[in-house]
Amino acid sequence: MDTVALAAALRLAMGRIVRRLRQAHAVGDVTLSGVSVLARLARSGPDSPGSLADLERVRPQAMASTLAGLEQRGLVSRTADAADGRRAIVSITGDGRTVLQQRRSESVSRLAHALDEFTPQERQVLHDALPLLDRLAERL
Repeated sequence: MDTVALAAALRLAMGRIVRRLRQAHAVGDVTLSGVSVLARLARSGPDSPGSLADLERVRPQAMASTLAGLEQRGLVSRTADAADGRRAIVSITGDGRTVLQQRRSESVSRLAHALDEFTPQERQVLHDALPLLDRLAERL
């Protein structure tokens, strides 16, 4: 199979899935970048805004905006770094964990409902492709 054609087809399919999942969330809901930051903090623990920007591959200004919105809603908190008081450390709050879990539950529920329409064999093919998709994501 032609690599460029495969890349284009994957981009189109993944883009459609992400757009459909985004459309399911209410206006004013946490942004996709906000959810990504919450998930990273929940998984890896507190971190600095600069490190989060690097890990999320965004500019520090974009991360500052994302964090400001999350902090305003009480989903993250900032504290001074014990080693360097000029540096901030960001942590997910209990409310942030709750929002993250609700968002995941909604998305998983929508995906599960859609997957119910697939045959067991089709679901197995999707399952078998997951390690490849994870590897692809890591290389981007």
